[in-house]
Amino acid sequence: MATIGLDRKAANETADTVLDTPLVASPGPARRIFELLRGPAEGIGFEIVRVRFGLQDGHTLQIMAERPDGTMCVADCEELSRTISALLDVEDPIPGEYNLEISSPGIDRPLTRPKDFERWAGFEAKIELTEPIDGRKRFRGLLQGVEDGEVLVECEIEGFSEPQVLGLPFRQLSEAKLIMSDDLIRESLKRQGRAASAPDSPSDGE
Repeated sequence: MATIGLDRKAANETADTVLDTPLVASPGPARRIFELLRGPAEGIGFEIVRVRFGLQDGHTLQIMAERPDGTMCVADCEELSRTISALLDVEDPIPGEYNLEISSPGIDRPLTRPKDFERWAGFEAKIELTEPIDGRKRFRGLLQGVEDGEVLVECEIEGFSEPQVLGLPFRQLSEAKLIMSDDLIRESLKRQGRAASAPDSPSDGE
């Protein structure tokens, strides 16, 4: 992809704006925690995929993260947990006691960033919008990437004999996740295997 002439400051501002959605972290405690942890996590080679607070018993802080290549092993979770725990102890953004859970996004992962929809193009997903489009808020179909701020998804539409590709505004997404399938499992394992066997090299980010 050509980037000649792209203003880096503008690009960074666009990336920050895109991340400012409930898909990554909803307004309130989760958003504040994401903003607190994002920089330190990236500093040790992790990207935060999603932050949720108040799950289960109302006192659980759940953080999903991964390496830039999409991998996340048990040792990675332990490394990130140590960094995050130390930072939370110092900053104390949550009053009272709470449980911290660090995990990978999993195979049937939530899709929270534009690059998630690009990376998993060709696989089936469920998507829900904050506001209906033509009376419909829920969609299920094959991801086709992202274009002009819209998530492209190929799905069945009443009145059409063939599947149609719809453009769903990214900012109107309230929830999106991959649907478990044999093909998705095989592809996930294949990608993990490639990442594990790849030689170490400096990362220039995404």
